[in-house]
Amino acid sequence: MATFLYRLGRMAFRRRGYVALMWVALLAAVGLSALQAPAASDEEFSMPGIESQKAFDLLEQRFPGAAADGATARVVFVAPDGQKVTATDNRQAIEEAVDSLADGSQVAGVADPFESQAVSKDGSTAYATVSYKVASDQVTDASRTAVEKAADQAREAGLTVEAGGSAMDSGGGPGGVAEIIGISVAALVLLFTFGSLAAAGLPLLTAILGVGVSLFSILALSDALGLSTSTGTLAMMLGLAVGIDYALFVVSRYREERAKGRTPEEATGLAVGTAGSAVVFAGLTVVIALVGLSVVGIPMLTKMGLAAAGAVVVAVLVALTVVPAFLGFWPNAVLTRRARKQSKEGETAEVRRRAARGRRLLPGRKALARKSTEGEVVPLNSLSAEKRDRDNMGTRWARFVLRRPLPVLILGVVCLGALAIPMTSLQLGMPGDEAKPTSTTERRAYDDLAEGFGPGFNGPLTIVVDAQGSADAKAAVATISEKIGDTEGIVSVSQARFNEAGDTAVFMATPSTSPTDEKTKTLVKTIRGERPAIESEADASFEVTGTTALNIDIATKVQSALVPYLIVVVGLAIVLLLVVFRSVLVPIKAALGFLLSVLAALGVVVLVFQQGHGASLFGVEQTGPIMSLMPIFLVGIVFGLAMDYEVFLVARMRESYVHGESARQAVVSGFRHSARVVVAAALIMIAVFAGFIGEHDSMIKMIGFGLASAVLFDAFVVRMAIVPAVLALLGEKAWWMPNGLDRILPRVDVEGEALSRRPAESQVLDPDPTPDESVEVRV
Repeated sequence: MATFLYRLGRMAFRRRGYVALMWVALLAAVGLSALQAPAASDEEFSMPGIESQKAFDLLEQRFPGAAADGATARVVFVAPDGQKVTATDNRQAIEEAVDSLADGSQVAGVADPFESQAVSKDGSTAYATVSYKVASDQVTDASRTAVEKAADQAREAGLTVEAGGSAMDSGGGPGGVAEIIGISVAALVLLFTFGSLAAAGLPLLTAILGVGVSLFSILALSDALGLSTSTGTLAMMLGLAVGIDYALFVVSRYREERAKGRTPEEATGLAVGTAGSAVVFAGLTVVIALVGLSVVGIPMLTKMGLAAAGAVVVAVLVALTVVPAFLGFWPNAVLTRRARKQSKEGETAEVRRRAARGRRLLPGRKALARKSTEGEVVPLNSLSAEKRDRDNMGTRWARFVLRRPLPVLILGVVCLGALAIPMTSLQLGMPGDEAKPTSTTERRAYDDLAEGFGPGFNGPLTIVVDAQGSADAKAAVATISEKIGDTEGIVSVSQARFNEAGDTAVFMATPSTSPTDEKTKTLVKTIRGERPAIESEADASFEVTGTTALNIDIATKVQSALVPYLIVVVGLAIVLLLVVFRSVLVPIKAALGFLLSVLAALGVVVLVFQQGHGASLFGVEQTGPIMSLMPIFLVGIVFGLAMDYEVFLVARMRESYVHGESARQAVVSGFRHSARVVVAAALIMIAVFAGFIGEHDSMIKMIGFGLASAVLFDAFVVRMAIVPAVLALLGEKAWWMPNGLDRILPRVDVEGEALSRRPAESQVLDPDPTPDESVEVRV
């Protein structure tokens, strides 16, 4: 692996023009394809194998032309204080607004509140339901504008009017602010880390190139593969984060090799051969975690995972080809100003050395290099560099942990364990209009309906009755409706609506509690539990669906799929890490550390978004259940990212150990070379994810917060504290591998051992002094 990537890096360096042209051509090709392809749409959400989905499928089959997922809008009218909507003037204004709502090519019909009995008992509130012929993602801006105009018309009469429902959700996703924040913070971190504008800009430029290729590809394929707009959001989020990180590690290793006196081409080859190997396997762990989302059995989630995995693959390819190509164009630009100046001096010295062909340097001149006994040119400043490296922040921290491994380990585990405790009260659901800011009309409409008709009105249960084969379908439906209406917790049951064949009916049952209330979930389970007796008496079957029932089914399915998903993903990743590290205990330690960080991240998500602690700091106006897919998202994405840091950090320790250092000294060496870069990479990823906390969509906000928290815990607590503490306690045992297993597993040489055995002429070093490390030697 290392040898192949070494050659790939040198080839990209030498053929940099062709490499750059190829990627620009690829970007242009997918960009043109995306412009010509149909726009991405919000695909119909489906979850095979759950009762709610079965009910939706039955509705689509028995009620042709009236799709179960057809968009609806609720326009809520509230009379001024002390008045009623049934008053003559108010009623006239509402009826005029209803007439206006009926206009429009996408409108299937409007239910007049006075005819459909959609008026509250106290007469203060009424609502008109607008049904559309299309799904919510197909409702045009013109249709939404028509609703707003009708609302404004009623407002002029003194009524308070708000509009909610699926038709009013214009979708959204990132509006650009999150990306700008993430890229800006990443630029500052890179500039501080490298001390060079070019070195800071290169990872950003290559990451943007990779994200561009990925997003254009998703847009081009969205219609053919049924990809949703949210698919591009996740791909962009991950592609940007890992793209910057992977380029960062290659550039950092390149600067390190240049500090040893390597020529630019040789340094590029070694950087891609060593750091590039870590990038490949880190990328593989992310891909495994994302592709593993298909285990859950949710088509939308599977597509999102595959698309994001594709973005990660593109990021890896960019790091292995575009980054070395750019280093070929500007080999000294990524160095600091002092390094670039001394590099020119080194080149001049090399010319003089070759001209002299072995003659001594003139007295009084600066000897920038000396020859070793093997004839290699070795920079004298490498000795001072080694001495300086022993005292950097990473080595000081590593030695601190090595001296006190047990206290550090206990403190890290206790802190993360304490943060994970709130996770035990985790409640899953799908945030609706109640989770939106009060500044939105959807949220105000939700509150007005809850106040006028009761908290359960916003989450009615949809009962679908299948009376095929029944002797009297109407009697069967009436029996089921009566039994469900008599259930404790149901306040009202609507009139049943039959299909044309008269063998299927649908009606609504309104609970007394809100959609997110635990009592409502218990009510759904009670109705389903009493189903056998009711069906036996009615001689017909029925299914319970609706928002609340769907959320319960989704949460149950996700929870049941979580363990198999963990087994598949963690199992494959452990096998991969066995191959990479040639150790049994290191991969197990990596997996356990990940579990700690992801549980702690779920705990803080519950603290903020469910329990409301510090919610205002993050713009969370309404607390409630955690999005049902959040645990799977967090486990899948964070596992891949956690293994990134594990590979980057521990691979360097493994490299030092293979090259002869003791187990404890290898930990120090790993931190010497990788700690600063891992910290910078983690800060960049945290910044990218944290930028999404400012998004309007509550789901995106929650995902961004959860991912940023998980990366923070995993990088700074698990990888930087718990990992070295565990390795210190294990000592040489950390790298133990049974002989039989060692013979079975393939060797991939991530540590670059094969590169150190290359012929001497291929390892000739460049006598370029490096920044802050040159020493003056008189001969």
